[in-house]
Formats: sequence, structure tokens, C-alpha cells
Amino acid sequence: MGLSWEGMFGEAVDRIGGQPISARMARKAPIRHLDPTLLLVTLILTAYGAVVVLSVTIHRLPPETNPNLYLIRQVLFAAAGMGILVAMSFVDYRHFRALAPFVYIATVVGLVAVLTPLGEVAGGARRWISFGAFQAQPSELAKVAVIVVLAAYLSERRGEVRAIDVLFCCVTVAIPAVLIFLEPDLGTMMVFVALTAGLLLVGGAKIRHFLALGGVGIVAIAMVLQLGVLQDYQVQRITAFLDPEPDPQSVGYNLVQAEIAIASGGLRGKGMELEPSTERRDPTWGLPAGHVPDAPVERTQTALDFVPEQHTDFIFTAVGEQLGFVGSATLLGLFAFLIWRAVRIAALSKDMFGTLLATGVASLWAFQLFVNIGMTMGIMPITGIPLPFVSYGGSSLITNYIAVGLLLNVHMRRFL
Repeated sequence: MGLSWEGMFGEAVDRIGGQPISARMARKAPIRHLDPTLLLVTLILTAYGAVVVLSVTIHRLPPETNPNLYLIRQVLFAAAGMGILVAMSFVDYRHFRALAPFVYIATVVGLVAVLTPLGEVAGGARRWISFGAFQAQPSELAKVAVIVVLAAYLSERRGEVRAIDVLFCCVTVAIPAVLIFLEPDLGTMMVFVALTAGLLLVGGAKIRHFLALGGVGIVAIAMVLQLGVLQDYQVQRITAFLDPEPDPQSVGYNLVQAEIAIASGGLRGKGMELEPSTERRDPTWGLPAGHVPDAPVERTQTALDFVPEQHTDFIFTAVGEQLGFVGSATLLGLFAFLIWRAVRIAALSKDMFGTLLATGVASLWAFQLFVNIGMTMGIMPITGIPLPFVSYGGSSLITNYIAVGLLLNVHMRRFL
């Protein structure tokens, strides 16, 4: 009859209880479908970043301070992120869709709290809330919140996105974006724009919707520039890459130093200096104190503290200088693999919500990678966007671990 006894018996056994045994086992043990390569690359990037952070910060701390302070903190942040990642992996991601409104409200409340006296001011910006020795940056966590909220809404449209839906998404994102702009944090606001565009594209928005949004965006940018909404230093950061000046007091000077650091690394780099030094930079000549101006300097710009904010926004300059083209290409290869896995998980997802979650994560990493590296090489405006997994910062690292947790969650339940 074309059907073996083994096949008949196997089908009968597999249907015991009215449900395939394979499906019941998958629901009980989704860990069997874990993506180990995604998790491995995440850990490699974290370790890569921790070593680079150590090489940048070990020369900048006072002699009485533990030279491994930033490394220890980064490892603790990674451990906390891993704990959150594991916890998220055990909760079916589809439950997050029902929680989206609460996630959004909590995000807005956190961003409002930053603008109150609860917020900590550093470098002229109010972006952090202190919890003892640690600080939380709600704008970083808001990135994942925006992904979840937009994915939940657009998944209900099932690919039939109307103009009113596009407007709703834009207004939903605009509220936290305005709060972040007031901190001020122009870089994170740009990330929100990229996330919205990526999710609308995959969610089913039409070309005419993007054309309309592009027109509105151009008008909005023109109005912002004409009305003087941006502060002077923000305008300088945006325009510095067009005409960098060697004035030591200008933002363009920082960009010039970043480019010099990357270019000086050559093919293999100058190597990492992982031992603390007692030498300090002479602000007049940029040479170690006690040297004459024409004395040769063999130490790196990273060790001499030439590049500002190098352990956070400009950490790629340390990679380029110390590890050269080989180390930089390796880092980019790891990121390319990470983004490819996110795109693949989006394609394999069983439902639209999972696809949009993975798409949002891929958009988040791709945009931050392009802007962060681009600004250090002079092809993008200077904005406060960290390099995922590599830049120092607890909120950024934990946010990226949450993003990995979402990807693993979707991948483990792609058959359910």
C-alpha cells in the first residue's frame, strides 16, 4: 500500500496525546535549538572589547587606583548581561507582545526621571541615574524597548501597513526620542530613526510612505538648523567631519587625532600596552613630560591619551592603532557574522513578531557599527554612539546582551 509497518507504528506513537511528540519535546526543551555560534561570537566580542578597554584605560587612572578598574567593571557588566540573557531565553518571546505597552510606559518614565534631579550630569549631559557605585542609562535600554513596541504593533498589521500605522509608529517613537534629545543625546535619537525605518520596511510600509517620511525629515532638519534648536557643540560635531581643523580646542582636532591613530596602526598594529605607565602627556607638545619637542616618541597615541573618549565612543581608534588592519578586519568580520545571524533568524522565524524583533536587532547593530566606525574615520558626523560589545559601559553592554537574548529566544522557538 506504499506505507510500511514501521511508518504506521511510528506515526501512531508520535501522535499519542493528539500532538506530535517532537513538538511537545521542543516546547519542553527549546534549548535543543539554541544557536551556539551566535552565543560564541557574542562572548568573543565581549572579551575582545574588555581587552581593548583595558589597554585604553590602564594608562589614564591615577597611580593609587587599581589599573584594572575598568576591566573589572566591564566583566561584571558582562556577567550581569549574561544572567539577563539566560533569563530572557526561558520566556517565550511571544509573551513580550502583550507586555509591549508596559515596556513602553516604563521606558518613558525612566527617560523622564533622567531629566529630573534624579538624573546625573556628566560632560554637560544628563543621561544617567545612579544606583550606588553604578549608573544606568535609560536611553540605552530604550533601544530594545522601541524594537519590542514597534514589532508588537506592526506584527498585528500582518504586512498591511497603512499611512495611519506609519504615523502611529512615528509618534510612538517621537515621544522617547524627544526626551532623549533633551538630555541631550543626538546619537541615540539617530538610532531610533534607523530602527523605525528598518522595522517599517520589513513590516510592510510602502515606498510612498518612505518618500513622505523623507520629505518630512528634510523639512524638520532645515527647521532645526534655522531655529537654532541644536546647541553649538552639537552643530560643531555634525559639521566637523566636513572640515576638520587642527585647532586643539575644536572638535575637528579630535577627529584628526582619531584618524592619525587609526592610520598609524598599519597592517599589524603597534601592539597593546597592558602595563600602567607613570608618564603623562604634555598638553603643549603632545609628548611625554620631560621630552623635548623633537624627541622621538615610540609609545602609542592610545597610551599617551591623545584621543578623547577613547574607551567609549572612540574605542575603534585603539583597535586600529594597536591591532592594525588585521585586528580591525577581524573585529568587522565578527560583527558581520553577528548581523548575518540576526538576519537569518529573522528569515527563519515562525511568526511576524519574531521576524520584526530580529530585524530590529540587526538594524540596531548595523547602524551603530556604521556610524561609530564611520565617525572615527571621518566619513560620518561625530555622535555619542558606542560600538556594540566593545565600548566601555554597563548600560550599552547589557542592552546588547538583551538583544542577543531576543535573537536566541526567536531561534529556539522557530519550530513551535
